[in-house]
Amino acid sequence: MVIGGAGRVGSYLAGTLASRGHAVAVIEKDEKACWELATSVDAIVIQGDACDFRYQEDAEVGRADVFTAVTGDDDDNLVACQLARTSFGVPRLVARVNDPRNEGIFVSMGIDAVSSTTIIARLIEGMASAGGLTTFHMLGGGRLVMVELDIPPQGSRAIGRSVKELELPSGCVLVSISRGEEVIIPHGGDRMQPGDKVLALTTVDEEETLRLALVGSARPARRERRDA
Repeated sequence: MVIGGAGRVGSYLAGTLASRGHAVAVIEKDEKACWELATSVDAIVIQGDACDFRYQEDAEVGRADVFTAVTGDDDDNLVACQLARTSFGVPRLVARVNDPRNEGIFVSMGIDAVSSTTIIARLIEGMASAGGLTTFHMLGGGRLVMVELDIPPQGSRAIGRSVKELELPSGCVLVSISRGEEVIIPHGGDRMQPGDKVLALTTVDEEETLRLALVGSARPARRERRDA
């Protein structure tokens, strides 16, 4: 993993990845930030500009599985990611986007864009939405979202139905079901129970369809017609 930028985001990311056993290299302009990171994290730290070919070469970006640009400047992050791809062929690029209006540019160039402003806005929107659906993580340049839903105590159409019987959207995958202290990896025969907390991956366009399938009201029973 190579990270461009050793500010708060870059330093935290480097420390987290290194603690999980990844080989990490960081490129940072500021000498003080480099020194602080080098003395606290098991990572290669290079003082230089991540937008400069020679410093990416020093960091052996060509060996990286992922290049991440997380400086406070969107232009620098875009240039650094482009350089990593065109000059070193890095298969996956991730960039911090400080101005959410720039997300579209990054996404159009095949860069996974992460905007804290957009994530916070979607989180607030999700928490305020009806039906207990919370959007808390965006993936795939904002095209996919990880959501959490609470099955209500009563009235949900999902209660008592198995996973395979649910009317889930085609672009949705159930990741886990939390039931008390038990965490279930859902399979087709698992049945939903009141109070279940469901973690799911879905497309942005199908969030509402997923919500209706899991926490929407049960359809009223069909009454037989009686002649007077």
